[in-house]
Amino acid sequence: MRLMLRLAAVLLALIGLSLPALASSRAIVILDASGSMWAQIDGKTRIEIARDTLSQVLSGVPAELELGFMAYGHRTKGDCTDIELMVPPEAGTADRIIGAAMSLNPRGKTPLSAAVRQAAEELKYTEDAATVVLITDGIETCEADPCALASELEAAGIDFTVNVVGFGLSDEEGAAVKCLADNTGGTYISADDESGLKDAIDVAVNDTPPPQPDEPVEEPAVEYNFAPVAYLSEGDDPLVNDGIVWEFAKPNADGTPGEWVRTEYGTAFKGDVEPGDYVVTAKLDYATVTVPVTVIAGEVARPEFMLNAGHITIRPIPSEGAEPDSNAAVFLEFPDANSTTFYGELKTYVPAGETKITVTIGAAELKDAVSVAAGERVTKDIVVGVGHATVNSFYVEGMKVEDGNVFTEIFGAKKDIQGDRKSFGYTYGPEAAFDLMPGDYVAVATFDVAKAEQPFTVKAGEATDVSVPLDAGVLFIDAPGGLWIEVLSGKPDIQGNRTTFSGVYDATSTRTLPAGDYRVRVEYEGDAPDKEADATVTAGERTEIKVE
Repeated sequence: MRLMLRLAAVLLALIGLSLPALASSRAIVILDASGSMWAQIDGKTRIEIARDTLSQVLSGVPAELELGFMAYGHRTKGDCTDIELMVPPEAGTADRIIGAAMSLNPRGKTPLSAAVRQAAEELKYTEDAATVVLITDGIETCEADPCALASELEAAGIDFTVNVVGFGLSDEEGAAVKCLADNTGGTYISADDESGLKDAIDVAVNDTPPPQPDEPVEEPAVEYNFAPVAYLSEGDDPLVNDGIVWEFAKPNADGTPGEWVRTEYGTAFKGDVEPGDYVVTAKLDYATVTVPVTVIAGEVARPEFMLNAGHITIRPIPSEGAEPDSNAAVFLEFPDANSTTFYGELKTYVPAGETKITVTIGAAELKDAVSVAAGERVTKDIVVGVGHATVNSFYVEGMKVEDGNVFTEIFGAKKDIQGDRKSFGYTYGPEAAFDLMPGDYVAVATFDVAKAEQPFTVKAGEATDVSVPLDAGVLFIDAPGGLWIEVLSGKPDIQGNRTTFSGVYDATSTRTLPAGDYRVRVEYEGDAPDKEADATVTAGERTEIKVE
């Protein structure tokens, strides 16, 4: 969040640099939409930060400012001509620019030099004063020289300026694009440099001269002989900050990984490795690639790892119009036969190909699949179509069972060939909640001896209240001196036997029973004879008897 706010301040400052010359100049903002803009900072992708920042910045730009918007790398991979003027420089374009930025799907290369040239020509830089604001998270990747271009445009232009925001660039990378600003009299500021942002705001708002840079402090050289580069696919920009894990192993005779040597973390890892032969595996979430690497003393090994992977975002949604369910279980089966389970909305890298998906929300389950090509990023909403049922049991209408021991189980309405019904879950207590697929069901409630069922129907996106009438009451039995109390059916069956509803070793007993007649039997210690008594239970009432 802090970085995003700082970037907003930078953009505002740089756009603001053109404000004093509104009468004679126009400006175009160029936004890097290459594949590396998917890298994350504090859990948020760079493209998301840039979109949000532009939205904030442009809300404060004067309506009369003639401002345009250009992007590159957002339509095709490996294409150095993928540059698009999305909004021509005109007054009142803020909303259109915000909308254009929101539509970008980074995927390609970084032809920043060609983009700056195209923007300059659109602004008729040889005829009028013109300003370009370039926001980039990478250096030129299309065999062009931005420094030479800047000098050329400065010489030919009337009053041409390039201001550059280096978004997440290292010092070395920043130096490679800083010349665009230096050679045109513009300003370069790194979005990671808080003091540089302060200076930019001071220049833009207070019209103070920029401070002289401090004397450079020589930092100790970092020695390394291993500097890997990873790509999602052929033609992509290198991955920047995506959490790759590097595993080093000694090679087996067949070239497969053998004895583990070391593990390193971070896409930008550069380190000192003992010279020798290795098999190095790069792991990015669930995408992996293994490459044989030989490290030679006195040389820097720069192996390339092509992950052949894409990125998926899966949003498990209960029903149309709902937000993703954070408790939804999302089971993934990848093309390489590996699998894993996530909960809620997920974002992860996967091997290119078809990933099978099973989303479970409560008892509701939906199977689907998503196909992703190498280097592609896919977002998929999986709408399970869940309906919600809340089940309560009642002694009689209007008298809810509040006891936590009431047991509720949901079955499918249809029986199989053996006469059984499929269970879709169970729970204890009142307000029993179930997420279910649309269809017909039966709620079966059991409370002590009382048991009843109630059919109901679930519709997608709707909540259904289900009431199960137990038609039951409570029988309290007091048997002073009793050892065992048993409740039996009131009438014997055709063989003369009574159904028993089990009993308790105690002198008192409280039972919930369906309305009807019962026989109570009490056993005593020693030779004392058993005693029996009849009782009638009325639904919704408490009946008390004493057996002496």
